[in-house]
Amino acid sequence: MIIAPVIFLTLVTGIAGARELGSLGRVVIKALAYFLFFSTLALILGLIVAHLVQPGASMHIDPHSLSEAKVVGFEKQAHETTVQGFLLAIIPTTLASALTSGSILQVLFVAILFGVALAGLGERVRPLVDLLDQLGTVVFRLVAILMRAAPVGAFGAMAFTIGKHGLGALWNLGGLVATFYATSALFVLVVLGLVGWLAGFSILKLLRYLKAELLLVLGASSSEAALPALIDKLERAGCDKEVVGVVVPAGYSFNLDGTNIYMTLAALFIAQATGVHLSLGEQLILLGTAMLTSKGAAGVTGAGFATLAATLMVVPSIPVAGMALILGVDRFMSECRSLTNFIGNAVATIAVARWEGRLDRDALQRALDGKADSGPARVAAEADPD
Repeated sequence: MIIAPVIFLTLVTGIAGARELGSLGRVVIKALAYFLFFSTLALILGLIVAHLVQPGASMHIDPHSLSEAKVVGFEKQAHETTVQGFLLAIIPTTLASALTSGSILQVLFVAILFGVALAGLGERVRPLVDLLDQLGTVVFRLVAILMRAAPVGAFGAMAFTIGKHGLGALWNLGGLVATFYATSALFVLVVLGLVGWLAGFSILKLLRYLKAELLLVLGASSSEAALPALIDKLERAGCDKEVVGVVVPAGYSFNLDGTNIYMTLAALFIAQATGVHLSLGEQLILLGTAMLTSKGAAGVTGAGFATLAATLMVVPSIPVAGMALILGVDRFMSECRSLTNFIGNAVATIAVARWEGRLDRDALQRALDGKADSGPARVAAEADPD
């Protein structure tokens, strides 16, 4: 309900308030280059780990024994996505439908066009830009109200999962889940840790600074649950508002490190479990397809599972019905996907701001050392106007 308005208002006001579109263009180019490099790295890491660990090699599942009933909905959704094509997934039917379709890509597309149009009109539309900024404050206040119920929702989601599958679900396919968590941790601590070191901050301190948001993401199993708080905390940590307003929303569609690791690792797990040998060419096709299908997969809990179906369809030798093997534990992998995506976008925003010279390093250090108020700025202002 609130993610589309948050992304739209944040991105539009960020672009419209840019001092010059040229500098904003540099931010976009650097951000997209960063997203492309690290998304590809995450996909390759998933492939390498799957080959080294071989988590599904000992299962020896007969593909004909698998029931497609449980995954038919995901397969249908994946087929529709493939038929429509990537561009049709970006361009909405109308301006308004972009905000109601549930597609982050469509929201980004319309928000960028709208923001550029406002920026091009200059002072004539300043009242409208100010109005959108005020609407953003209202939406952040709405988020604060809704988040009071977040712990109850998180409790219910976890209770449902354990109640439906039993405590034994925590151990089913434990090798795959453990491998995925270990690979994601390796990516965060080593790869993103190196990026943080180059940008002048500690990844461990950043995780501590964002611990409340990480717990929310863990409970909701979606990185979008903490999107408004991430935007606010990054601004408090010294990142330029324009950079945050562009990089964070874009990162939620184009910088999904956790989803990318999951895609290649899960695909190879299914291939190994069903005795399917993939040639190097098929693995490269899988890699390239995952680069496209993963965009916009951060939408809702379990979206990565549907995206996996779209990816597997381009490699006919892997039975899509094999997804039933990981359906029972996908919830637990979804949590790790969301956490990795969230951390990756936080690191990307700070790194791009640093490379653009639009990062207050003193403010960042104070925030990471816990010496600055880490509460939501806009929310706090609205909650206590006095």
